[in-house]
Amino acid sequence: MFHSTSRARRTVLTAAAAAVVAIGLAACSSGGSGAGSSAKEFTFLAINENSTIPTVLTSLSENECAAENKALPLKINKQAQASLDQQLQLLGGQNALPSAFVSPNSPDLLKELDSAGKVTDFTGTDVEKSIVPVALSGVHTLYDDKTLVLPTELNIEGIWYNKALLEKAGVSEPTSWESLKDSFATLDSAGVQPISAAGKGGDGWGVTRWVGAYIYRTLGPDALKKISDGSAKLTDPEYADAANVVAELGSSGYFGPSPSSIDYATALNQFLTGQAAYYYMGSWAVSAFNDPEQNKIGADNIGFLPFPAVSGGKGSADQTPANVGTDIAFSKSAYDGDEKVKSWASCIAANYGAAALREGQITGFAVNGDVEVPPLTQLVQTEIADSGETVQWFEALFGPAATTASQTNGGPLGSGQLSGSDFMNTVQSSITN
Repeated sequence: MFHSTSRARRTVLTAAAAAVVAIGLAACSSGGSGAGSSAKEFTFLAINENSTIPTVLTSLSENECAAENKALPLKINKQAQASLDQQLQLLGGQNALPSAFVSPNSPDLLKELDSAGKVTDFTGTDVEKSIVPVALSGVHTLYDDKTLVLPTELNIEGIWYNKALLEKAGVSEPTSWESLKDSFATLDSAGVQPISAAGKGGDGWGVTRWVGAYIYRTLGPDALKKISDGSAKLTDPEYADAANVVAELGSSGYFGPSPSSIDYATALNQFLTGQAAYYYMGSWAVSAFNDPEQNKIGADNIGFLPFPAVSGGKGSADQTPANVGTDIAFSKSAYDGDEKVKSWASCIAANYGAAALREGQITGFAVNGDVEVPPLTQLVQTEIADSGETVQWFEALFGPAATTASQTNGGPLGSGQLSGSDFMNTVQSSITN
């Protein structure tokens, strides 16, 4: 769904795999990890697709956490992301989880591991105090108010815009949904494509993000939780209205002539080469914005707009769409059974934020010390600092079938070929089934 290291892009656990989890963990629901008090190393299970976490942990082991590393040396093993969940299921069932590990692709699997007493809950600890509020809110949303993971990433989402294109068309930064929608018409009349958005195949989340954001602004921050718990349906008029609004934008051509043929890389390139005025995207894209090889419009020409409030809506613009991307968890038996593992966790919590920022990665940890960063990265940090409550992306609480149904139909919705009501019917049917 986003970039290669974010939570939303990661493989979702299938129903069959979930059944294996339940059977395996039920068979071995107590006991400890192989990394208990006799451990000779601080073992960490990484994924091949994410190089940042191993890089940062290695840097910490050589610098801020050198003492912890001397007492319990860091040992990093790697696993293909696609098979991570199956590996964690196996290790959990064998009481052999490493000291710490990249958390499962499916939040439901980590909940299963927690229920079986396999993972550490940092709620109420000093480690938790190192997590910034917006990240903690996102973690609690995913894990039922528990702090089961440490946020080695923090991504916020919103609408990035080309200052020069808006100025040339006589458009001021919109302050409401109504003024944003008016600006689409103004830009279109001036010959400027209003929005760049991917809609090809599974990249259709580039369009469905608009649906989810509009739902949150009109119905409030708990709107999609009501869908997941069955107290509301996407086919209810107030939900279908959000998709119909986005379909109308598509019918007007505001997503371009053929969003169904646009993938993620093309949509990013459209925005960074000045072919569209607005681009709804997460802060992971800032690395591309800061890269002059990719960014032809200039970093100083890019502004950021939180998805604006909708008149009469129950949500507000300060409820930030956010996710903690690829995060890490700790084995409960390793953490509880070895003070050296606890020391590692404390050192990571205190220092990971600054160490990762030196690598260009914004995390959910408070930054201990000063790190010089580019202006757009600083802008994201400021937005994060000003955020209190977070909301999730449209498909965050959906199962695999509904996620696929949503994202593969995002393109037709964004082109106006599929009505909002039909889109919601399709997705809701996948949730029901």
